[in-house]
Amino acid sequence: MASTVLVVTALADVTADWVITALNEREVPVVRVDPADIGPTLTFAARIGPDSPVWDGRLRTASREVAAVYYRRPTPYAARYRHLPSQQRDFAAAEARHGLGGVLNNLHGATYVNHPAAVTRADFKPAQLQRFVELGLAIPPTLVTNDAEAARKFSADYNHVIYKTFRGLPRCEDGHTGAIWAQRVDPECFDDALTVTAHLFQAEIPKTGDVRVTVVGRQVFAQRIAAPDGALDWRRGNWDDLIHTPIAVPASIKAALHAYLASFGLVFGCFDFALTGEGDAQGHWTAIECNPNGQWGWLPDAPAITTAFADILSRKEAAGHDDARRP
Repeated sequence: MASTVLVVTALADVTADWVITALNEREVPVVRVDPADIGPTLTFAARIGPDSPVWDGRLRTASREVAAVYYRRPTPYAARYRHLPSQQRDFAAAEARHGLGGVLNNLHGATYVNHPAAVTRADFKPAQLQRFVELGLAIPPTLVTNDAEAARKFSADYNHVIYKTFRGLPRCEDGHTGAIWAQRVDPECFDDALTVTAHLFQAEIPKTGDVRVTVVGRQVFAQRIAAPDGALDWRRGNWDDLIHTPIAVPASIKAALHAYLASFGLVFGCFDFALTGEGDAQGHWTAIECNPNGQWGWLPDAPAITTAFADILSRKEAAGHDDARRP
């Protein structure tokens, strides 16, 4: 049977489109699946037992061995059942996630980019910051709290403090999304409303620029990013107006990023850094965060990044980490 690459994502995913096109050009069999389509248009049957010690079966009408899985951004299972009463909706979504999702997340011998379990582990900013420190990378002084007095004391220790969200805004009931960008905060505004939930505060870095580093397997791509208006958070404006300049990543930073991905069982990650100098030495680089399932299709080096993804998924290049095949 012919091996295939399974791309798990929603229909409208431009980033995944890049990779699928590259695999098609290589004549690598590709199946695109959104698990939330489960129903008449997506059926599956998988079996395991004494005579078949790994999951084996069919998804729709496919009968190929899956060699690699590109796990991008599938639609949440709950969206498939939004028309049902809440109890039925939650039950059906959980059954689909644990059943179909449980099989898709445990395909024997498949290379995952990235495995959803690894993404979940690496998606917590406190864990990211702790790992950066362990690997010798500089980070901004950070406070996670729901205590107004602790926030005021932290602000008193630094000239400027910024607030960032952990996850961003969820979709509204009408399906629209929004965003809360990194922003400077006035400690005079801190009150008992902070006790409602957790908040992330960081000392503002006197940066000279921002860098996005995209790591795919052993390959590293880096772009210095500048917003025309000098915005604190370059993501808040029109991305087409951003100024990109290739930048060399110090060898010590590269080594730390590879070690970071390996420690979480990741093959790919998008790292954000703040520069406090020209970027020619490790001390000029301050690690901000790593998105284990980040966007990269808008970057000038997107064609080269696409090739790196296609190389790993078609197994022309090793993923680079021993635990990239399993949760």
